[in-house]
Amino acid sequence: MHRKGKITAKLCDGRHVTCAYGTPVEALLEKDTDEHGRHYIGAMVNNMVVTLEFLLEVDSDVRFLTFADSNGWRIYRATACFLLAKAVKDLFPEARLTIEHSMGTGFFCSFEQVGQEGIHQEQLDQIRAHLHAVIDRNAPIERRKVVYAEAVQHFEAQKQDDKVNLLKYRNPPKVVVYTCEDYTDLAHGPLAHTSGAITHVDLLHVAPGFVIQFPDRSIPPRIPTLRPQPQLFQVFQEHKKWGRILGVSTVGRLNEIIAAKDSADFIRIAEALHEKKIAKVADKVKEERERIKFILIAGPSSSGKTTFAKRLSVQLRVNGLSPVAISVDNYFVDRDKTPRDENGDFDFEHIEAIDLALFNQHLADLIEGKTIDLPKFNFEKGQKEFPGDHLQLRGDQVVILEGIHCLNPRLTEAIAADNKFKIYISALTQLNLDSHNRIATTDNRLVRRLVRDNQFRGHSALTTMKMWPSVRRGEKAWIFPFQEEADIAFNSALDYELAVLKPFAEPLLAEVKPDDPQYGEARRLQDFLGSFLGIPHDLVPPTSLLREFIGKSSFRY
Repeated sequence: MHRKGKITAKLCDGRHVTCAYGTPVEALLEKDTDEHGRHYIGAMVNNMVVTLEFLLEVDSDVRFLTFADSNGWRIYRATACFLLAKAVKDLFPEARLTIEHSMGTGFFCSFEQVGQEGIHQEQLDQIRAHLHAVIDRNAPIERRKVVYAEAVQHFEAQKQDDKVNLLKYRNPPKVVVYTCEDYTDLAHGPLAHTSGAITHVDLLHVAPGFVIQFPDRSIPPRIPTLRPQPQLFQVFQEHKKWGRILGVSTVGRLNEIIAAKDSADFIRIAEALHEKKIAKVADKVKEERERIKFILIAGPSSSGKTTFAKRLSVQLRVNGLSPVAISVDNYFVDRDKTPRDENGDFDFEHIEAIDLALFNQHLADLIEGKTIDLPKFNFEKGQKEFPGDHLQLRGDQVVILEGIHCLNPRLTEAIAADNKFKIYISALTQLNLDSHNRIATTDNRLVRRLVRDNQFRGHSALTTMKMWPSVRRGEKAWIFPFQEEADIAFNSALDYELAVLKPFAEPLLAEVKPDDPQYGEARRLQDFLGSFLGIPHDLVPPTSLLREFIGKSSFRY
């Protein structure tokens, strides 16, 4: 406890610094950058992510952040997007900028003006030059609190209906905003305290819009070459177009639908879109049945692979086929043969955690018309067992394989490439908080997993959040590099789902306490979910993919 107005700050290098009550955390910095020239853009104070202007009022553990840290990375990107929005507003005050979805290490952005489709190269060049001019000025970025009515009045005057709608169903006495020169925007998390902290950023024309590119976290930092992702780009654009047709592309607009008690109808439309797209996938398989023997379904954690596979099976039966599923999880190697990560822990995400030799032998045997003895992995004992389940394929049967490695050629090297139909699935939400603040697909999946792990595995939010970084590392190593190998991509996001997940997730997140390292992330997710009005879960159909996470599905898992 502090005494006589003095605060003790423990820094990450082990030093203890005594300072006055109310000292801004930036006063503890000895220099603006780390040894690699990366600017300090925020801090972790007692497990909370804060700005450098944060005032110390209690004894604190302090760690400063650059964009090399995942929390600093979020601050860096948010600040760059804030400055981009300022540059567009300064140059094209009537234009509408929307920061839409991830692409490589950057975000795809749309730019709309009356009578103009997309953005012209000369306009993008102007925005880039203006953005860098603001950065070169090292302009202060000020965090302020304004009374609610003043915030609404400001955004109404600026004709920013998306921000007005977001505030419409919240009633805080004060609203946090950030201001740089004469530009003001809503706060959705900490920003850097000056524009000059954004040392690496570029804009690249990608029709019909452009990509704001950020640096990777290499040393020295650099902006990497943009890697094309046509499959995912097409899915994002298609879903965004659908959202605009319905007039629902922001949380504020979704909240209007919920408040008007029209959410049941909106849910029916969203679910019908899923069913239509799954039926099209089944039709594609039917059309190419002569070559397709195996359907491979891959995607990151909590993308809904299992329910998608079950709903696809129904549509395949409608088309006269007889699908049979083989669980890749039953082919884990025995526990003593499981690879370990750099910390010596079991790495269950590694492809060699699968018994590749046995799996491929079984696939080859099925193709040759032989009968195989299916294993069942005993997770308690950590070994495969063979309970006597046999499988031999009939002529009308197609095999569905579902698992994180299914797009990796090593998993199914015994199958000829022409006999595979590869599907990538992920929750690629098209909803934004507002035009300048996107909802990360990772956040969507994490909220799903928090709820599912609690519902069906008895895990607390803290347990799931501790595992999440390892899951994410596994995705980056074993899933994302192969996503463009897919023949088709399916977007499992439902535009209403976070409003349903909210009442499940919020009590779980509230159990994460300030002395837990995951506290800052839990608070961020709580703030994020606070933007949504809730939807009762009984409005969700029993066949919905969302039921995989909240329970009461009509499918057996």
